[in-house]
Amino acid sequence: MPAMRLELIPHCWEGILSPQCLPFHHAGLASILYYYNTAFICKSPKFCYNDLMKKNLCLFISVICAAVLLNSCSRTAGAQSSNSEESAFSAAIVYMTKDISPEGLMRIYEALGLKADGNVAVKISTGEPGNPHFLSPDLIKGLVQNVGGTIVETNTAYGGRRASTALHYQVARDHGFTAIAPVVILDERADISLAVDGGRHLRENFVGARYAEFDFHIVLSHFKGHQMGGFGGALKNLSIGYASAAGKGWIHSGGKSKTNPWGGEQNDFLESMAEAAKTIVEDNRGRILYINVMNHLSVDCDCNGRPKPPTMADIGILGSLDPVALDQASVDLVFAAADGQDLVERINSRNGLLTINHAELIGIGSKEYVIIDLDG
Repeated sequence: MPAMRLELIPHCWEGILSPQCLPFHHAGLASILYYYNTAFICKSPKFCYNDLMKKNLCLFISVICAAVLLNSCSRTAGAQSSNSEESAFSAAIVYMTKDISPEGLMRIYEALGLKADGNVAVKISTGEPGNPHFLSPDLIKGLVQNVGGTIVETNTAYGGRRASTALHYQVARDHGFTAIAPVVILDERADISLAVDGGRHLRENFVGARYAEFDFHIVLSHFKGHQMGGFGGALKNLSIGYASAAGKGWIHSGGKSKTNPWGGEQNDFLESMAEAAKTIVEDNRGRILYINVMNHLSVDCDCNGRPKPPTMADIGILGSLDPVALDQASVDLVFAAADGQDLVERINSRNGLLTINHAELIGIGSKEYVIIDLDG
């Protein structure tokens, strides 16, 4: 039987089971029922208070779900298990708001409960010239300045105006990022090697040498489609995002070439992204957090200077301390969206879910998650 994934719905009423009702959906069904109104229990306080029968139904569902959780707990008490699907309590927490604003972004950061301190890197994509979809400096300014962060990026491996350090800094200026914070191109001087533990394709990952200057990392990703990876979220930002230009070739080729990123096997590339991401995650345990902004949901990534326009509505901002859970939740929301067909097709046509699956397999995190809606 598939594992159950738990969603938390905003307050139904004040009382002993407040603040939330707890419905389930099965892993892999790709539906967030409350969010898209295909079905829901107690979507708002008013709904529950004004309809006693529906309130009682919510209470009934809550009791059933609580019983399932208690049964799961009793079955696993005293046992040690690394399999996140064995218990609902092992699910990662993903926070969500539909408020795509500086205030909404700050609420996600604060909800994560992990204070960014020391020399803080905020990893974004500066966006290829001609692409209008990268994260707006106005959106991220409050968070970046609140943590005293430095915006960090790396040079590309495919040419264009971000393949050269000098031109890349100019793009950062042109796109407004240097006006809100210091900007560092991590591989402007050289790269360094990080060992990959348990990789199928990679034994090392090559990242920009200035990566070592930072004590804490906020991986702030624009979630969208991608021409090769199917989608880009936290895992891609951790891998291709931190990789030097040579490191990008190494990942794309599945560990075969640092100079030619093209022509490698697709699945090798997808799995190599997960393996490269693992080095950043493990090197910064307790000093890293992940946020996906789900707006401007084009099928093409911010590295494309002529992206296709989005054909679906913005969704919101999600955050987690688990990048696997975060990307899985983001993908599930796209698959559940009534207008998400184009992005779903892009993800499926590139076998994009393999990166998430491989990331879980090699121990980066869990695909099982609890969504907590901060708008309730």
